[in-house]
Amino acid sequence: MPTTTKGTAKVTLPTDLQILITREFNAPKELVWRAYTTPELVKRWWAGEKGAMVSAEIDLKVGGGWRYVMDAGGFEVAFRGVYREIAAPDRLVNTEVFEGLPDPDAHTGLITVTLTEADGRTHMSMLCEYDDRETRDAVIASGMESGLQDSLDHLETVATSI
Repeated sequence: MPTTTKGTAKVTLPTDLQILITREFNAPKELVWRAYTTPELVKRWWAGEKGAMVSAEIDLKVGGGWRYVMDAGGFEVAFRGVYREIAAPDRLVNTEVFEGLPDPDAHTGLITVTLTEADGRTHMSMLCEYDDRETRDAVIASGMESGLQDSLDHLETVATSI
């Protein structure tokens, strides 16, 4: 069995308003969940090779917020959102906003992450839903997939190290 599953996230477009990302990790779901929801651990994987984390703030409760900021080579990139549903370690639903847009709240995504485990491996399904096709397409055009592959590769590395 390989120690990592590097670069294996699959990105599909189930509807005009959705992006579906699926990936398997060579780690139990409790460890993937922990790496995904613990600020000190998020700082180790979220930016991948694209930058350095400046901060990862997480108030992991329904109605609580999160905010990640990275230095991407001299400029900061920030995302934030609010947790809508938490069912550890199986499901997490939150909003997501890229702060670099004019009127960022007009382009909020709803992200549903589901983790299932079989034989010590975790399958992640991340459904990203948007209010309009233009926002969904802008997310795709942003280079999201390459950054996502990199981040999820690092997430697996962190999950297998804890």
